Amino acid sequence: MLPLIAHIVHSLDYGGLENGLVNLLNGLPRDRYRHAVVCLTGYSDFHARIDAGDLPLFALDKQPGKDPRAYWRLWRLLRRLGPAIVHTRNMGVLDCTLVAQAAGVPVRIHGHHGWDVDDLHGDSQRRNRIRKLCDRFVTHYVAVSGHIAEWLITDQGIDRNRISAIFNGVDTERFAPGRPEASLPAPWQPSDNDFVIGTIGRLEAVKNQRALVLAFFKVLGRRPELANRIRLVIVGEGSRRPELEQLIAGSPAAPITSLVGWRDDISAVLSQFDLFVLPSLNEGISNTVLEAMACGTPVVATNVGGNPQLITPGETGNLVAADDVGAMADAIEGYVDSPELLARHGEAARARAVESFSLKNMLDQYDSLYLSYLKGA
Repeated sequence: MLPLIAHIVHSLDYGGLENGLVNLLNGLPRDRYRHAVVCLTGYSDFHARIDAGDLPLFALDKQPGKDPRAYWRLWRLLRRLGPAIVHTRNMGVLDCTLVAQAAGVPVRIHGHHGWDVDDLHGDSQRRNRIRKLCDRFVTHYVAVSGHIAEWLITDQGIDRNRISAIFNGVDTERFAPGRPEASLPAPWQPSDNDFVIGTIGRLEAVKNQRALVLAFFKVLGRRPELANRIRLVIVGEGSRRPELEQLIAGSPAAPITSLVGWRDDISAVLSQFDLFVLPSLNEGISNTVLEAMACGTPVVATNVGGNPQLITPGETGNLVAADDVGAMADAIEGYVDSPELLARHGEAARARAVESFSLKNMLDQYDSLYLSYLKGA
């Protein structure tokens, strides 16, 4: 029987981490591994994106706060499944490595994909105590950016030999220039002459879509005549939606700004964007930035986390300081005013995505990592 890899996540819902997991499950050789996905809480209809055969999916229904029974259920499940490898992802399930070791799982891999808004730079004393406690249960770490890998080494004291830096990859055939048009709900009904500024991500504080909305306001304040041709589209859902709706409502930008929720046709939606903006306060390696680049769309992003490893300022897009609304507005306005710059940076972004961030490269690196531990077992 093929070895089993159990992937443990806090939940399986729309998000970059989850999208990367789905790409991995769908792309790894099916004659080499079996997979199971274990959700500490639950999962949404996002799981339908998994196209990896009859893959078992488990929800442990952990309640908010302390819920020892959920970890007992995890221990029993792992004992029954008997995986060769457990792969946990991010802080929310780091403590599951302890449960995996107690259940007799020989290899525990933990992936660091980014930070939450209450621990933007990984320096929370409480969380670092948990990280130090759980380190003894982690066999190997995966960092999705060089920035995270360096943080693990310098801030967390992890031996670099226990770390693999594996960047996210993008399907450059699915995400490519000239994809079919997307059907989006009113009031967003752009014409061929409209300049569409878009972003995609969870509507949470760390993603900071508020800064993008304020930058959009600032562009319109400077250049009110642009209201006839620029549009802002925000794709995603989350706890900050009411705040964003309130910010937009009643403003001059309201008729040309749309919150469209989550979409399952992201490649088609991206084909409608002239410019992609990522206003996050921190990032690992953004899947949506890679997807935008692969579609030939320039990116304006904050100069945080792994973003500088994706975007070459003045070549494939631009970087601005986190929460610097004025600089973000300047960058947006620069692209609105220069179709030539937009086209040149878009072509370079596509070339960089194809050359350096292919999905195949990511899959090959995970394949090699898993095989190295299975052969040593």
